[in-house]
Amino acid sequence: MPSDLASSPLFVAAVLLGLFGAVFFLAGIGALFRARFLRFTLRTLAGLLLLALGALSGTVALGVQGYRALTREVVAAHLSVQPTGPQRFTSTFRFADGRQATYDIAGDEIYVDARILKWKPIANLLGLHTAYELDRVAGRYRDIQQERIAPRTLYALGLDRPVDLFGLRRRHAFLEPLLDAEYGSATYVPVTRPAELDLRVSTTGLLMREVK
Repeated sequence: MPSDLASSPLFVAAVLLGLFGAVFFLAGIGALFRARFLRFTLRTLAGLLLLALGALSGTVALGVQGYRALTREVVAAHLSVQPTGPQRFTSTFRFADGRQATYDIAGDEIYVDARILKWKPIANLLGLHTAYELDRVAGRYRDIQQERIAPRTLYALGLDRPVDLFGLRRRHAFLEPLLDAEYGSATYVPVTRPAELDLRVSTTGLLMREVK
């Protein structure tokens, strides 16, 4: 288990809620065997409620793994771009977490987008704040006709995770009071020569700046 997950307040809350929920549920079963039906009903309902809250907390804790907290403008990745032919170039990403990857891209411009998880104020009280995850990199043609018919290159930048919180928010209304997942951001710059770029992300979105 990743150490940041084990230390997450939501994960700790999920474990505690699950334990208390199990205790209440088992106590309800015990009351049923003793023919105490009111206690059975109350304890079973309390146990199921706590288990449901624990499952929700655990889902959110797993879902935010891979997202990085965003409280100011930060460098999400450093890019080295190198033209290799007409409307072709390579881009080497050095991510904030130390990963590195190189992509062969077709187009005139490099395009990068990201997912932004923006929590509602009630979730901020639980220690959840705006976070981001780079989603994909692609090539972009300046000419619209080329964009329609020329070779396209597209690569995923995000990591696989057991729970896709961004997707869950789009599919399930019960997360609406906590999470606004409708926010995405993208940026692109032309690639005409070798260059070093900083990919930055802030609360207003993505941008790329050349490193002088």
